[in-house]
Amino acid sequence: MEVGAILSSIFSSVVWAIIGVLLLILAFRVFDLSDPIHYHTEIEKGNVAAGVVMAGVMIGMAIIINAAIR
Repeated sequence: MEVGAILSSIFSSVVWAIIGVLLLILAFRVFDLSDPIHYHTEIEKGNVAAGVVMAGVMIGMAIIINAAIR
C-alpha cells in the first residue's frame, strides 16, 4: 500500500473520530437540557442511577452515530 493512501486513511479516521465524539457530546448536552433532571449535576453529586441512565444514552447514541458515519 502506498504511503499517501495510508496517511489519507489515518487522517480520515481521525477526522471521523473527532466528529463522532463531538456529536456524542452534543447528544449528551441536548438530553441533559431536555430532561428536567440535570444529569451532569446529579452525576457530580455521586448519583449512580443518573450515571447509569447517561451511560445508556451515550451507548445508544454511539451506536446511532456509528451507523450514520459508516
